Amino acid sequence: MDKNRKRSIIYLVTASILWSIGGLFIKLVNWNPIAIAGARSGISAMVMLCYLGKPAIGIKKSMLPGALSYALLVFLFVVANKLTTSANAILLQFTAPIWVALFSRWFLKDKIKMSDWITIAIVMVGMILFFSGELETGHMLGNILAVISGIAMASMIIFLKLQGEGSPVRVTLLGNIITFVFALPFFFLSVPDFKSIIAILILGIFQLGISYILYTAAIPYVSAIEAILIPILEPLLNPIWVFWVTGEAPSSNALLGGIIVILAIVARGIYQARKDRTLLSPHQQ
Repeated sequence: MDKNRKRSIIYLVTASILWSIGGLFIKLVNWNPIAIAGARSGISAMVMLCYLGKPAIGIKKSMLPGALSYALLVFLFVVANKLTTSANAILLQFTAPIWVALFSRWFLKDKIKMSDWITIAIVMVGMILFFSGELETGHMLGNILAVISGIAMASMIIFLKLQGEGSPVRVTLLGNIITFVFALPFFFLSVPDFKSIIAILILGIFQLGISYILYTAAIPYVSAIEAILIPILEPLLNPIWVFWVTGEAPSSNALLGGIIVILAIVARGIYQARKDRTLLSPHQQ
């Protein structure tokens, strides 16, 4: 494993840990969900500007699809967290590997391997089980928005990969600015309390700002599938943080379905890594 790839994997794992605190801190904010998304993105944009060290972002047409996908992702994630449980929102968002596999074939011309199709089939079984325990709880809209956020996440990853020699972090910076501007009218509907302000600062600086700086730095050195499979640590940690602090736990069916989804995706990643090592070994001798 070369140095850039090894560092990128560390970045992806760190980003996923930072992402995992999102559900918890969003639940702690007593404010309109659109305003939360906008304020979080505004703070994140300032963090990214400090990182880039340049006030101008050099907008190009190729950046807009990725930026819009990112903006849709962060909006839907916050709203879904307010309309369903945090565990539901994050696990349903992580149907994204299915869409990444499909979109990779269409946009990146990557071949979908048999292991990908097997993973998709198992994941769908897990998602059916997941939904069977949630359809009667009144969280339908939040669950649907969480699934759509997974599609938005997959689109963002594909567009970030299509940047090639460009700067993926600038795409997310533009996405944060779009999110902030769109949410401005919602800031004046109510005033957040001190606890909410602290939570929003943590979300903007760590959960969105630093995490996406690390994530976009890793994107050029990993495949699109790896860019969504490695951060699978996020849905494992997210409900743990929420349960420890608020006592909110997913239903047994949702938990079992989520475990099936996560295990299927992780197993696929391990299988592919071993297969790649086997293919490379003759050339290394």
